[in-house]
Amino acid sequence: MSVLKSNLLLLLAAAIWGFAFVAQRVGMEHVGPFTFNGLRFMLGSLSLIPLILYYRVDSRPMRREWKNAVPAGLLAGTVLFIGASLQQIGLIYTTAGKAAFVTCLYIVLVPLLGIFLRQSVGKGTWLGCILAIAGLYFLCIKESASIQTGDLLELIGALFWSFHILIIGYFSRRVDILKLSIMQFVTCSVLSLITAVITETIIIADIINAAVPILYGGICSVGIAFTLQAAGQKHAPPAHAAIILSMETVFAVIGGFLILGEQIEGQEMIGCALMLAGMLISQLQSLRTTA
Repeated sequence: MSVLKSNLLLLLAAAIWGFAFVAQRVGMEHVGPFTFNGLRFMLGSLSLIPLILYYRVDSRPMRREWKNAVPAGLLAGTVLFIGASLQQIGLIYTTAGKAAFVTCLYIVLVPLLGIFLRQSVGKGTWLGCILAIAGLYFLCIKESASIQTGDLLELIGALFWSFHILIIGYFSRRVDILKLSIMQFVTCSVLSLITAVITETIIIADIINAAVPILYGGICSVGIAFTLQAAGQKHAPPAHAAIILSMETVFAVIGGFLILGEQIEGQEMIGCALMLAGMLISQLQSLRTTA
């Protein structure tokens, strides 16, 4: 049952992130990529403070938990900053469909990198990867598949998203989830805002115009979804988690249809079906184990 609950938490995180693609596209009409990321990760950090205070215990174990969470959060936050920055900048130069496709290549990179970490990868996971990649292609790629500047940035970013999934998978079993989450968000926010001050012009009026996307990106996409990811990966193998999280692309298409009025064509429906099949097949072994 713990595996099933973890999978559901990861799927919910994927849904939130999928709709966040819409927020990111809209927000970029008003502010720069580093300003957007800096503010949304700051909001994500602030949204966790009530939970941190609620579970606060004045004891030595609590101090040890913070001590352990700081280095883990710094590492995860730095990798998160690189991945989020590359994704956000890449959206300037490529379409949302291509960005989603290239970014979600982490579903293949995670099990490949896991091999070097001596993590076992079953046949079901590999089959799920193949189906998910095929689904992503049908879902997202409608024009030339050539690699442009934005696509290359998203591809490099996918590598760092893979590292992030592996890092969270490792530390979520060893460090308090809330403290790990808030530390990585603060790290990412600080690095993003420093870069924004250096490279972008920050105008208050533009931030106000982008308030709704920033609020969604901060509270929902960062504060809620990344914490759900950390909680979900307590009992979900990284390769399985990567496949479930890649479902964000399906939800991005749904969000584009509902909010931006983008049409879902037959090719995209085939892609959604293949991705769903890949996710389910990758989980068959886990479901048998918990049955």
